[in-house]
Amino acid sequence: MVRQGDENWLGIVRWTLFALLEAEVYGITQKNVDEMLKSSNPNVLRILGVTPGMGKNLGLDDKWAYNIIKQVGNYGESYDRAMGKDSPLKLERGLNKQWTQGGLMYGWPVR
Repeated sequence: MVRQGDENWLGIVRWTLFALLEAEVYGITQKNVDEMLKSSNPNVLRILGVTPGMGKNLGLDDKWAYNIIKQVGNYGESYDRAMGKDSPLKLERGLNKQWTQGGLMYGWPVR
């Protein structure tokens, strides 16, 4: 939930989720995020802020998604720590899997 009228914060929250989902799709992890800065994949470079302009519409710097991934990892890593195999709950991802793996999670391309 986001306070009514705080569209900027809603955008930041929404695009953070999309960035974490997309990072998982492209194999960007907390451990390899620095190495991925050298990727030849334009989508990876865009997510990580190598391509300029990524944070402008959110009022953030271009490295916003890089910084989040560096701190918490991609969506799968975060899920595993909070609710999944690396947590006391040990919940299966189920519908929290990427849509390509039979789940419901789909992140809009970060652009």
